[in-house]
Amino acid sequence: MTFHVGQVLEGVVTGIQPYGAFVQLDEKHQGLIHISECRSAFIHEIEDEIKVGQPVRVMILDIDLYSHKISLSRRTVLDGYDKKTTYTEKINQEHKYTQHHYWTNQHLDIGFETISKSGQSMINEALERLHQ
Repeated sequence: MTFHVGQVLEGVVTGIQPYGAFVQLDEKHQGLIHISECRSAFIHEIEDEIKVGQPVRVMILDIDLYSHKISLSRRTVLDGYDKKTTYTEKINQEHKYTQHHYWTNQHLDIGFETISKSGQSMINEALERLHQ
């Protein structure tokens, strides 16, 4: 199944930690509801809100492109944000855009090229320091 930011899904709580709850989304994928995304109020103990085995409706907040971790929110669904369509969501629906989270700036032309150009000199410098 292909997931995208803003998508609302049904899942089942599979595990609870002090920081949040893990939700099984399909046979292969699970996501995490951070404790702050359980509901719009202070939550002292997450076990007071959610139980293992409980079906929950959640919205995808973020998908990390590198680790494929899925961040979920139950709060947005409870507060009705899944019923509201913003201009950005409408554009995404019309053009079938998916949003991805990048840890680096995709608009910069830097990266491994710098290392490949100066890699040998860095290795030589490290070897010299080892022999001192």
